[in-house]
Amino acid sequence: ALRLVNILINYLFIFSKAKKVFRSVRKMTTLSKYARIGILFHLIIKLRAFHVTIYEGLSFKLKSILMSSSLNEKFPLQNDLIIRASLGKEVERTPVWVFRQAGRHLPEYNDYKKKSKKNFLELLNDPVDVAECTLQPIRRYNLDAAILFSDILVILQAIGIKVEMPGGLGITVLEPIQSPQDFHDRVNKEIDVNLKLSHVISAVKLIKEELKGKVPLIGFSAAPWTLMYYLVGGSSKNNQQVASQWLKDYPKESNEILDLFTDIIIQYLSAQIESGADLIQVFEAMGEYISKEDFYKWSLPTLKKIAITLKSKYPNIPLLIFPRGASYSVLDLQQAGYDVISLDTNVNRIAIREELQVSSLIKQTPRGITSSIQGNLNVKLLQIDPNLSLDENKNKVINETKKMLKEFGTQRLIANLGEGLTGKEDPELVATFIDSVHKISEELILQKL
Repeated sequence: ALRLVNILINYLFIFSKAKKVFRSVRKMTTLSKYARIGILFHLIIKLRAFHVTIYEGLSFKLKSILMSSSLNEKFPLQNDLIIRASLGKEVERTPVWVFRQAGRHLPEYNDYKKKSKKNFLELLNDPVDVAECTLQPIRRYNLDAAILFSDILVILQAIGIKVEMPGGLGITVLEPIQSPQDFHDRVNKEIDVNLKLSHVISAVKLIKEELKGKVPLIGFSAAPWTLMYYLVGGSSKNNQQVASQWLKDYPKESNEILDLFTDIIIQYLSAQIESGADLIQVFEAMGEYISKEDFYKWSLPTLKKIAITLKSKYPNIPLLIFPRGASYSVLDLQQAGYDVISLDTNVNRIAIREELQVSSLIKQTPRGITSSIQGNLNVKLLQIDPNLSLDENKNKVINETKKMLKEFGTQRLIANLGEGLTGKEDPELVATFIDSVHKISEELILQKL
């Protein structure tokens, strides 16, 4: 409501100024009659364009806000554990979800894909397919959140870059940007996210309808550096130093690329929130392929801008960040305003938690509290060890989960993995992890009462 009021106030302010300009032009006796008519005519054209822009923008925002509000009112959340944990509020058990919880480790996903005769990228283009794949793990597991079934590279598709899935190579940009001129020639820098990614936004609304408030929905996007990494390097497996070299060879164009992606990401995540997303996850998935010095110079400013902008617009929407391979930045990301910091497996759990708490006491954080933590069980534990029985594999998962919960503590924690599922995991071990988080955390919380 405040955003709509602000738009209307700006609208009225501009027109009051325009009225004064009209009067001033009429009194310009030193100008010829035709010159004054020309100025007035030019002003009318400008005001008409402004009116159309404001009207269309206001209409879209009003529709989106009403849609999101009506969905949340129609289907109140039955489980808000993850939202409370994100915002530092007390929980009765630790919430849990899993990176890449939807997708190829699930038999039902592979059956669905086979029956639909679509590949992964084709599934992403249909909101009905996206909704189905998003909901499959919610039906199977006792998860505390759904995450939009999508990919970090949809933004590259939106700006005109072709993304493909050649056999065995994963998602790849087969023709990455080769030079600054190539960037200017091939990249569409003026896009409307609500048009180019309308299928994603429609999917968010459909998923919210299908969830019926059972659990919150997480929306997400890649971070600017990660998108640049793929734009100029093409693949997560090859050309791993290309993007870092771009920063050195083409600093001006690198800054343009990162600024472009930052603005698009803000628009994209805003559209997801206004369509019903309850939390937002930003993935700096390629943080391990940038030096610490370059991370602070190039990546961190973009992540700060995303956090500041989204928090100013949507202060009650939890904002999560995963700086994969760049855990040295967690204190700075806390200061940037992220509610939750996701951790990979290359961290000391107890030390990280203490460092965040001490830092929040020394430096006032934007929300005045310590950021929550997300992570960080080793995904390999969810793959069957052929040398062990199924029960022995399960016990191994249970023991490691208990260790993680004891080291992190049960509050201000979202249990997750240190990286995403790869497709090799056993669903029974995934279920063991999820159920163990709930059972063990409840026991640990009761012990403290």
